[in-house]
Amino acid sequence: MPDLKDIREYMRRMAEEDRNRRSVRVFGATLEEALTQATIELGVPVRKIEYEILEKGSPGYLGIGKKDLVLLAYEHASEDESFDQGQNFDVDLGFAEEVQELDLDGEALVRLSHEGVLLKVTPPQGAGRKLTDKMALEALASRNVKNYDKNMVSAVVKQADGEYIRVGDFDHNPVNDALMTVDIADMEMKAYITINPPGPGGADVTGDTIVGLLKGNGVLHGIIEDKVAELEDHPVFGQPVLIAQGTPPVPGRDGKILFNFDKDRTAVNLKEKNGRVDFKELNLIQNVVEGQVLAKKVPPDDGTPGRTVLGRLVPTKAGSDVKFELGRNVRLSDDKLSLLAEINGQVMVSGEKISVEPVYMVNGDVNLKSGGNVIFLGTVFVKGSVEDGFKVKAAGNIEIIGNVGKCELDAEGDIIVHQGINGKGEGQVRAGRSVWAKFIENSRVEAAENVVASDGIINSLVEANKKVICQGKRATIVGGHIRASEEVRAKTLGSLSGSETVVEVGYDPKSIARMAAIDESLAALQDELDETERNIATLENFKKVRNKELPEDKAAFLEELLDKRKEFQKEKGKLENEQQELKDYLASLKIVGKISAASRVYAGVKVVIKDASLKIRNEFRATTFINEANNIKSTKYEESSEDYSRQE
Repeated sequence: MPDLKDIREYMRRMAEEDRNRRSVRVFGATLEEALTQATIELGVPVRKIEYEILEKGSPGYLGIGKKDLVLLAYEHASEDESFDQGQNFDVDLGFAEEVQELDLDGEALVRLSHEGVLLKVTPPQGAGRKLTDKMALEALASRNVKNYDKNMVSAVVKQADGEYIRVGDFDHNPVNDALMTVDIADMEMKAYITINPPGPGGADVTGDTIVGLLKGNGVLHGIIEDKVAELEDHPVFGQPVLIAQGTPPVPGRDGKILFNFDKDRTAVNLKEKNGRVDFKELNLIQNVVEGQVLAKKVPPDDGTPGRTVLGRLVPTKAGSDVKFELGRNVRLSDDKLSLLAEINGQVMVSGEKISVEPVYMVNGDVNLKSGGNVIFLGTVFVKGSVEDGFKVKAAGNIEIIGNVGKCELDAEGDIIVHQGINGKGEGQVRAGRSVWAKFIENSRVEAAENVVASDGIINSLVEANKKVICQGKRATIVGGHIRASEEVRAKTLGSLSGSETVVEVGYDPKSIARMAAIDESLAALQDELDETERNIATLENFKKVRNKELPEDKAAFLEELLDKRKEFQKEKGKLENEQQELKDYLASLKIVGKISAASRVYAGVKVVIKDASLKIRNEFRATTFINEANNIKSTKYEESSEDYSRQE
């Protein structure tokens, strides 16, 4: 499990990255094109860009009604999560899926025009049949065409390129040309064309004549080119056909807020460790640090005005704006588009109001039911107890109304336990300031300042950089090991049974603990060094006796041993330097140190003040032990003038 320092550093780094993130709004016919534009504006490669699709694109009809894709793009926060530039973009852009190719026969189309008789032959598709000369001639005969170049017809059939080619003449009578009318409907949003068939000798309609007629009637926008081409080849006579369609206005997109945290507090996020799910790690608390971006606002869009088939603009409605609902301990960024945390704590949402709370409240016991372990960048308040096997870590204080069992408490501030701490030999409590409890039993407790227990301390390892105080009706220290820099004070030390109780003052407990660890490391290192020296001596002696070079494998082993000896000697030197620095530091401390018992000190208690120690063999009453000339001296009990009860 990461400690609070790691979590806070990670959250600060994420907050800094959020502050440095820039976003741009880009457009493109395709996703790739829009992302290319984003790389230019952001100045980062595409693999580092994260994006949100604001508007889906549309290809339109032959370019008419085409609509670009709109992205909100910003630099990705983590290289690990970036996508490769060559990956497939599996995104629904709103484009129609490609229609599977159908099996279509080749076709012969005949058009009578001012230029003469035109023939177009289309190639077959899929498994369709190819057009023959005979079929083309039949198509000409169906239009009563008699004057044509048979060789040209054959060439057109063979080429089958889908283009109209002149193959003959007919007696053109312009009076009988096909006639067309245009009707505008639906508040100018639609235009219909009606075609009357040509009479004898009359010419067919062409795409150009259709478009010319539309423009002559004021239709300038939304002409459906596919329909124009279709009517040119397969005219529909005597009934209106939709030929142009206006573009409806697109209402502006409403503004919205993108949250950088999970709003669903009921979701359980289980983590797997070594192939097993730890149900104590439900991760229900969402820690944030000062300056972290909690949410971002996407501004509303003005929308896109429409246009009628006659080219008139149709006004649109701009999107509605959205406002941040500011709760406690949050602020807006200078551009008013981001919401930032003002303090370290837990992000909360009530309705749409975002707040950062400096206190995390557990409305009962810390157990599986409450959400498991608690890690919080603020103060934790537990209305119940902390059950065995759970952890509570806080960057502020920890206050517990009930008891603390075989668990781990770690706070950068104070730890207050209204009842007692019974660690059952395994519980650990660490405070960056002081620890208060009714009693401490079978636990390990460390405090950067004081440890205060009203009823007593039993069979525990307690270390305080200032004082260990037991004050109350019982106020007894029995068994275990108590260390403090300045003072240990209790009503009674030890017990009638002679329980081994060690009480030490007059030095920095952490430095002493480090000294012990260095001594242990030096002893183990010296054993390794001695063993290496013996092996080196054996090989060198073997080389001397044989009076020639060692075999290759033994020479390599000797070289390895010589390197190891250098490393061991280097490490030993570093530890010895640190050891000397600690000795000099401890010698420079001017802590006097005293141990006081208001009632009695039983036999079996060991008193240590700086370098002097005393094993109590006879009972003392109302006494204060001090170090005088490096000897332990018992003096009259000194009442304390200080009140160590916790200030509410």
